[in-house]
Amino acid sequence: MKTVMLLGDSIRMCYQDEVIKNLGEGYQVFKPEENCRFARYTLNSLRYWFNQCPNPNVIHWNNGLWDTAVLYPEDGCFTPVEEYIRDIKRILRELKKTGAKIIFATTTPVNPLKAQNPQSKHYNEDIINYNQYIVEMMRKENIIINDLHHLVYPKINEYICEDYIHLT
Repeated sequence: MKTVMLLGDSIRMCYQDEVIKNLGEGYQVFKPEENCRFARYTLNSLRYWFNQCPNPNVIHWNNGLWDTAVLYPEDGCFTPVEEYIRDIKRILRELKKTGAKIIFATTTPVNPLKAQNPQSKHYNEDIINYNQYIVEMMRKENIIINDLHHLVYPKINEYICEDYIHLT
């Protein structure tokens, strides 16, 4: 039986049931019960999740929505891009230690018409910028990229739900 580990923020939580259903028998799918939130949170939590799933064959992973959220306008994105890149590199280092095939999923776009809620704001320009840095880094590391951004963006009204951030 192959073991697939799904890591990521609420976007992962939107697609994980479909992944489990589509993989079917022959696959054991591990997913944290919690939202993996921002990259630094994921990095800190890996040690606990690896205790629950020590030998994955495949790891599909995303971080980015929390990192690119603007909580306070004067601060910009929640995680500055330099810190995001550093934390993603650290996560990748730890994931490689498992020997699993690693797939990185890009951050999905938000519906620009309504993605501004009272708690945080998301801007596609920031998401695109962060994705570009990470995709370049992942290519240099020979990591497979699941370009969810490219998949979702042309059908944003169909694939992004009524909260204007999460997948349908």
